[in-house]
Amino acid sequence: MTLHEYVGNMHIHTPYSDGSEYHDAIASAARSVGLDFIIVTDHNLYLQGAEGYYGEEDEGYVLVLIGEEAHDRTRLPQVNHCLVYNTGQEMTGYAQNPQELLTAVEAAKGLSFLAHPCDKNVPWMPPDADGIAIPWVDWDITGFTGLEIWNYMAVWKDTLPTIRKGIRSIFRPEDTVIGPRQEMLALWDDMLAKGSRVVGIGNSDAHALWFQKGPFKHCIFPYDFLFNCVNTHLLTPTAFTGDLEFDRALVYDALREGHAFIGYDLPGDTRGFRFSAQGFDGTAEMGDDIPLGSGVTLQALAPQHAHIKIILHGEVVYENEDADAVVYTARQPGAYRVEVWQEYRGKPRCWILSNPIYVVG
Repeated sequence: MTLHEYVGNMHIHTPYSDGSEYHDAIASAARSVGLDFIIVTDHNLYLQGAEGYYGEEDEGYVLVLIGEEAHDRTRLPQVNHCLVYNTGQEMTGYAQNPQELLTAVEAAKGLSFLAHPCDKNVPWMPPDADGIAIPWVDWDITGFTGLEIWNYMAVWKDTLPTIRKGIRSIFRPEDTVIGPRQEMLALWDDMLAKGSRVVGIGNSDAHALWFQKGPFKHCIFPYDFLFNCVNTHLLTPTAFTGDLEFDRALVYDALREGHAFIGYDLPGDTRGFRFSAQGFDGTAEMGDDIPLGSGVTLQALAPQHAHIKIILHGEVVYENEDADAVVYTARQPGAYRVEVWQEYRGKPRCWILSNPIYVVG
């Protein structure tokens, strides 16, 4: 079956919460770097009537969907942020109790992703500043769709151990950002090893906020820059049609099923990556099950030569440091995923993260 690939960013803020630009301008920024869709997720707000295709015939269109970043406003610090998609209604009223929120999203046939779950403080910022940690802390929960494995802005905070290094990183983030936190990947792998189905996504967490000190003013970071960094690529069985209802369903069905991968598109275009499996009882793509039988062949295809790793529950079971395709025969059940690393500006960077294929025994 031919799969159609669409690239989008799904964690974005406007002036309705704490961003700097409205939907038209953000859609234009997304279109300028080649994104196919975006999901705007203002804090504790579901904005009715803003969904649709934005653009013009001569410049192309981008699909704009509306979600929400729900969290308890009364809790300090405001931990337990949840990206909520496809509910068609505001869910912040449930946010004081994380399990009630997840249950309500599920009842509305929506999707829930725990946002920046391993967020950390910026050491030199005061406790009431934007650098305060806002991780997920209440883990006695069930029913969430997945995790925001790579939040670009949360990881960028790790490059600010001192004010001096922070100033450098503000102007040259491409030199300092390497990949998602290893703590985050370990959390994901632990959940997968315990049999949970957890979809992984990557986002910008775009605000495009302005920093000003005296006459000096600088945007941290513009929407178009962030949309060229960490995105989520979806694989759909049919192409977008231009019909809002139909295409919205394609986006959310692919997300729900984990037919997706995370791409760090700054070091190079990650379009074209594929991870699939073949066995005597059929084939599988990312997010799918496949029976083990006497063995399953896993195949990863990268857009260009890179360091490709096949990982089972946190352990690298196969790797090739210079390949654009690898094949591995899985002989034990589990959730297999792929990492692709690429050299960029003199450092190895995490370039692509697949969602798992579930080999079941």
